[in-house]
Amino acid sequence: MMRFRLLPFLTTLLCAGHLAFPQAKPRARDLGVPFDGTPGPNNAITDVRGVEVGHTTLISGSGKLIVGEGPVRTGVTAVLPRGKDSLDPVFGAWFTLNGNGEMTGTTWLEESGFLEGVVRDAVIAWRIKKAPPDADGYDWSLPVVAETADDDLNDMNGFHVKPEHAFHALDTAHGGPVEEGNVGGGTGMICNEFKGGIGTSSRVLPAKLGGYTVGVLVQCNYGRRSQLRIAGVPVGQEITDHTVRDEDIGSIIIVVATDAPLIPTQLKRVVRRAALGLGRDGSFSGDGSGDIFIAFSTANPGAAGSKGVHDLKMLANEQLNPIFLATVQATEEAVINAMVAAETMTGANDLTVIALPHDRLREVLKKYNRLAK
Repeated sequence: MMRFRLLPFLTTLLCAGHLAFPQAKPRARDLGVPFDGTPGPNNAITDVRGVEVGHTTLISGSGKLIVGEGPVRTGVTAVLPRGKDSLDPVFGAWFTLNGNGEMTGTTWLEESGFLEGVVRDAVIAWRIKKAPPDADGYDWSLPVVAETADDDLNDMNGFHVKPEHAFHALDTAHGGPVEEGNVGGGTGMICNEFKGGIGTSSRVLPAKLGGYTVGVLVQCNYGRRSQLRIAGVPVGQEITDHTVRDEDIGSIIIVVATDAPLIPTQLKRVVRRAALGLGRDGSFSGDGSGDIFIAFSTANPGAAGSKGVHDLKMLANEQLNPIFLATVQATEEAVINAMVAAETMTGANDLTVIALPHDRLREVLKKYNRLAK
């Protein structure tokens, strides 16, 4: 399975065994797709200060699937709320729109309200090597790991992701622009029967509304072509060739980050709104889809201390509407960014999944008077 990994203190960008910096490729806005809201400088989850994102991408082999040998089209994506040098947990919450998937560690997240686990086994080992116990001598961690299956294109049961891949991803974590498309956990993904993958977007609220930032990152592997809508346009009904699935049997993981001072009960409300952004793109969250979302706030540093009384900041519930709207908008755009960045891929058993054709997308948007430029 393609692993998407959410961590409490770090992130990375890695491609096929070497550090890979984001390519200067067009994004959805560059193609003239109109979106509402004001994005941050990178239009990425890393616009939330401190957040780092990284990928390990594994691509090798071709032809007939032989379990344990390939072809390999897989990887790891890590999201670190406070960066690799912080051991400070963040407030978090999760939500499952349809549970045909997996995200470990959510029981404790629900119970404690803190996102403080790291990826199982290899990343726990990385954590122990990276840093000593905290000030209270506490070094236990509970894994938070999410998956979306890449078995159409990848030798999913071949166990090709090794500890060193997780280590490399973590060690090369950074902020700034985030590589999208066929990278990391998104390498073998299929979205709306086009090539899917990793996508991200952000929204910055006006100063009069607090100036807070909301960032979203998705690993999208869901959806029927016929249902795809982009900027309200039924693109999936206009571009109907090269479909690859008979049912909505994929999944999507959505991560929502914000610097707004929110407590876990408020983050639970926020994370549910990601479903509305997904709905704008045409998802109906089919029975075979694992649609699982997680949200965190980087505000309130030090709140997880084990002693004393902690003073917390909390946005009034009556001021959450702009955060809700930003989450919907950024989720909608992150999915489309993933498909725009993805490239046609041939994988296991010579299955070819085409990328969303940019020229045809522009033609369809123009037909419906929705082309921005």
